[in-house]
Amino acid sequence: MTSVRVLSVASEIYPTIKTGGLADVAGALPGALAAEGIEVRTLVPGYPDVLRALEAAEEVVRSELFFGGSARLLAGRSSGLDLFVLDAPHLFARTGNPYLTPDGVDWPDNGLRFAALSHMAAEIALGAIASFAPDVVHAHDWQAALAPAYLHYRGRPRPGTVMTVHNLAFPGLFPHDLLSAIDLPPESFVIQGVEYYGRISFLKGGLQFADRLTTVSPTYAREIQTDEGGMGFGGLLRERADRLSGILNGIDVAVWDPATDPRIPGNFSAGDLAGRAANKAALQRRLGLEVVPDALLLGVISRLSSQKGLDLLLETIPTVLGQGMQLAVLGSGDRDLQDGYRAAMQAHPGLVGGWIGYDEDLAHLIQAGADALAVPSRFEPCGLTQLCALRYGAVPIVSRVGGLEDTVVDADDAALVGGSATGFKFAPVTTEALAGALRRAAAAFRSKFDWRRIQLAGMATDVSWRRPAAHYAALYRELAGMRYT
Repeated sequence: MTSVRVLSVASEIYPTIKTGGLADVAGALPGALAAEGIEVRTLVPGYPDVLRALEAAEEVVRSELFFGGSARLLAGRSSGLDLFVLDAPHLFARTGNPYLTPDGVDWPDNGLRFAALSHMAAEIALGAIASFAPDVVHAHDWQAALAPAYLHYRGRPRPGTVMTVHNLAFPGLFPHDLLSAIDLPPESFVIQGVEYYGRISFLKGGLQFADRLTTVSPTYAREIQTDEGGMGFGGLLRERADRLSGILNGIDVAVWDPATDPRIPGNFSAGDLAGRAANKAALQRRLGLEVVPDALLLGVISRLSSQKGLDLLLETIPTVLGQGMQLAVLGSGDRDLQDGYRAAMQAHPGLVGGWIGYDEDLAHLIQAGADALAVPSRFEPCGLTQLCALRYGAVPIVSRVGGLEDTVVDADDAALVGGSATGFKFAPVTTEALAGALRRAAAAFRSKFDWRRIQLAGMATDVSWRRPAAHYAALYRELAGMRYT
């Protein structure tokens, strides 16, 4: 089988720098693709954490005039991943969140910063590194989405391009007068180019010019072609529907393995779930909840936002408590929701607990110790927390949107009898429908036989990258056999 070389372009990558699921995908997919004969090198910004983690770094490109300063392109390895790192201190030498200032607002030069990332991707694609000529360039989300646009406007022979949308709600919008500063020609600012309601949309550059478009679940691929779900891009995506596909995400099943997870006190497997009791008790103690083995412990690991439906869950706390449940929350986000969950913890000590922020150890403990995991999103391109929940026997309670619809089998009567149920789904995305799903879950929890069948069916679900990687490999091979201008 002929090897295919892919340049992946991402603004974050696990485990070095992570704010969300994009990093998990960028970090896990290359390893899964290696089994398919795909060689991946990932281009990432030279944030301080990335540079510190880079091993055997070698300078492969130098530019003295690069988006307002000098820059180097380094090649090296980190956490088993082959990386190209764009070392441009004037753009990326900033600690903390890669996109936000310490005050929580966007860095004012984000347009320059991530245009530079895409620009370097295009240079690599056009031969800047003699030892690495990619067959395919794969851009992830708006931060990398100008790479296909740069290649289009260069008008030179180039490799094929793939654009993956992880969340269409982030279009990468910047003022029209940035056009020349980011080295895009005047003719690009048209409706058939990067113009979006009078501004530049980086994401539109990828949607318009990539040879193939993917998103992270089949249902989300359909949703974003509608006027309601398309975030202003529905018409463009309908026009390019023959180039658009939905490929479900997976998770790194070596990192997320309850049998070997070093972050939890009690390891367990589908064949022996006894360790879950120790994890549940540890989780209850850590969050100040009453240590009650028979209470249904509902977990949440999420950005606290209306997109994630966490306002709805806050409104259903009376239902949660009325059904004898406890609630364990981990997340941060909108200030009013953070305040709302803090108030719920204070009003219901021993029953509602949590941590406002993020803690990787606590995330693993919630998956391993909670009986169920709530993901009530208004829209969800794929979702990774429900995939981890399935693997860890935390029964997902999810809305019928995007990847949640595609990855969870609802515990209706037929699925319960047939043994295929893996969780509980609800629609529409309202407080009342969520409350109904919570009541159904509480009723099933009271039947140890039904609950155990649901857990085991979930744990038997293949949530790895094996099948998604095969789909990506087929897509890359299709593109690698062609040359484009």
